[in-house]
Amino acid sequence: MDDILFEEVQRFRQPWILALLLGMLAIFAWGFVQQIVLGVPWGNNPASDALMWVLLLFISALVVFIVAVRLEVTVAVAGLSVRFFPGHLRSRHFGRSEIVEHRAMAYHPLRDFGGWGIRYGRTGWAYIVRGTEGVLVRTFDGRQLLIGSLRAVELDAAIGVMCKRRSDLR
Repeated sequence: MDDILFEEVQRFRQPWILALLLGMLAIFAWGFVQQIVLGVPWGNNPASDALMWVLLLFISALVVFIVAVRLEVTVAVAGLSVRFFPGHLRSRHFGRSEIVEHRAMAYHPLRDFGGWGIRYGRTGWAYIVRGTEGVLVRTFDGRQLLIGSLRAVELDAAIGVMCKRRSDLR
């Protein structure tokens, strides 16, 4: 089994996201109860009952999806693994021989990447869940990946240890 140097799991738990989701769900739930249970059309131009059911399923699935999303980062002696669940069913693995450069850095999710999630920006691809710090990793083939982290300095140090062990094995 690989020696684990660093592990981090991040989830969307920002208060504004949770407030937005719960607010949206509460407003729609009231409309659903009013129209489906009480039989009083909701709004000036009410949706059909069938559409209300579809919207209830969609909004519920969206809330479950947002709550289930997580970024898993593992640095082991063998390499770096990143998984943005449920977008990735398997981890993306970067062997220690693939990484040529890495550095902790600050960024702004909205300005630099247009938001959170799996994004593309001026530094390449980014996996962002929370915070404004991460580690930029560059591979031998020129790819760049920013990994958002609440413990960016620790992540960068672990990647450094992993890469140092690569040079020690030669």
